[in-house]
Amino acid sequence: MRAVFIFALLGLFYSTAACADPLDLRPVQDSNWDLKKVRHLASRAGFGATPEEMAALLELGPESAVQAYLTSRPPRDLERFDHSEIFDPGLDPFPASRPAATRAAKQTGSALGVAVKPGGNRPLQPVVNKFFYWLRASRLESDRVAYWWANRMLRQSYPLAEKMALFWHGHFAANEDKVRDYRKMLKQLELFQQAGLGSFRDLLIGVAQDPAMLVFLDAGVNTKDSPNENFAREIMELFTMGVGNYSEADVREAARAFTGWSVDNLSFYVNAQLHDGESKKFLGSVGSFDGVDVIDIILQQPVASEFIAAKIYRYFVSAELADAGAKQLGRLLRQKNYQIADFLQVLLLSEDFYKTQGARIKGPVELVVSTYKKLGLEQIPGVPDFNQATQAIGQRLMHPPTVAGWSHGRSWITPSLLYERGNFVLDVLFPDMSFVPPDRFPVYTPEVAKVQQRLRQGMSISAATRPTAVQQGGMMAQSNALADRDEDFNTRIGSMRGWQMALERVKPILRAPARVRLSAEVLAAGLQTPRDVVAYFSGKYFSVELAPQVQQELERSLVEDLAGKDIPAARSYLESPLRRLLHKMLSLPDYQLG
Repeated sequence: MRAVFIFALLGLFYSTAACADPLDLRPVQDSNWDLKKVRHLASRAGFGATPEEMAALLELGPESAVQAYLTSRPPRDLERFDHSEIFDPGLDPFPASRPAATRAAKQTGSALGVAVKPGGNRPLQPVVNKFFYWLRASRLESDRVAYWWANRMLRQSYPLAEKMALFWHGHFAANEDKVRDYRKMLKQLELFQQAGLGSFRDLLIGVAQDPAMLVFLDAGVNTKDSPNENFAREIMELFTMGVGNYSEADVREAARAFTGWSVDNLSFYVNAQLHDGESKKFLGSVGSFDGVDVIDIILQQPVASEFIAAKIYRYFVSAELADAGAKQLGRLLRQKNYQIADFLQVLLLSEDFYKTQGARIKGPVELVVSTYKKLGLEQIPGVPDFNQATQAIGQRLMHPPTVAGWSHGRSWITPSLLYERGNFVLDVLFPDMSFVPPDRFPVYTPEVAKVQQRLRQGMSISAATRPTAVQQGGMMAQSNALADRDEDFNTRIGSMRGWQMALERVKPILRAPARVRLSAEVLAAGLQTPRDVVAYFSGKYFSVELAPQVQQELERSLVEDLAGKDIPAARSYLESPLRRLLHKMLSLPDYQLG
């Protein structure tokens, strides 16, 4: 029944087919600038706003308000990420696998900056330890990068640059699980933050030469003798034009143009010996093209501007867009010479933009950050864990599911995901007493954790690293037992030691729950009745108006919880009932719309 209700409600906002009428891109009039439009701008261009920020935007008027979003800068203390200094010489280039690391160590006498022991048991163990150390440390540091980024989203008054970076992170999707170097992921994020509102051409070239993308799309093996088509295909299919607007021959020729493009640590370079400098035919043009030439040819195609403009429109305005609208937006982007800020300025000032209030489903990161913003927090709390919370509802920063990024719109909402969204609110308002910091204990590697426990009990390494099933049986196969006494390395010890080394060096995330004082806020606002409270929370947190019967049910639940209707009289026990009410409200399908 609940699922039927969810989709019936969302259907109200998505049932109308996209019409072929031109989009109304005329600027909204100053005389029509009101708090409702301010709330809409704050929700779409950022992550919501405090009452003080909304009052300032209202005073500015539409043109200056949009300009404030286009020019905002991050707080000084969040301009740069605070590194844990976990990278050591020798770790880059990182081997593709543990076997690759040990094979290199056997052949050369060292790997990952670690020498092979000259003798004794497990001579390769230090190399294996270092391999697992970097896997663990890079992942943990990536989680810290996500916290740093989330705080930039939260603490800027007008964080359009961060909202745009979030868009590009899903558009040019690279995953730390494959890149396996938080430094490269951070460098890519900083590119999105710094160039995301500038020239799309410059951004596209920057991404094509970005170390994270070069690793993620296998540029290191793209040579003139064996062109790799991964990046060439994705730059056309996912980044600029979409399926059906190029041929397989175009993919092959573009791949030749990108040959030799590679990365050395954190720097892009072209290996001239591996680059194919011969003539190529690409999208009807002929020449000795390199990667930049290919990008320029792509951007000359009208379909490229339509593809990018439409995707930005669907992200900031509405999922419903007819072909005629996409062509209109493509013309606008070309007129603006692919300058993203100039394009967005027209979009965020348009009458069309302000007709779509409450017609877009908030993404997971957007939902979490905007909830904290509306609660008045000044820092992303460590309880619940930000990365676990966003992952539970479908979006973990630094870990897009595929090269296509995340799906949006209705894919964000299913009955189970809506339930998890409610659980997030519950964990904020009533912190989980069983919470274990995921950056301090490897909860997803229980077998590795058991190794440490067994060593503490006095077991030998051989005994402690036997699988749990073997421990219980008390016997090992004779061949395994002999190998265990004289082996090159022990993988379980390496995994455990890698975790220990990573936890030693990666700075911990501050673990404190949100400091919420709803009763003080409600009393300071002078609210007298449950109806006043429901109306107050509705106006503060929701982009759509709640149905009268829903408001009445919420009022009844608060009256029942308080055993009365007098808010000031309940001041001594008001906090928990208010939190229960807010949890009910923010778990509603209506709250997912912005």
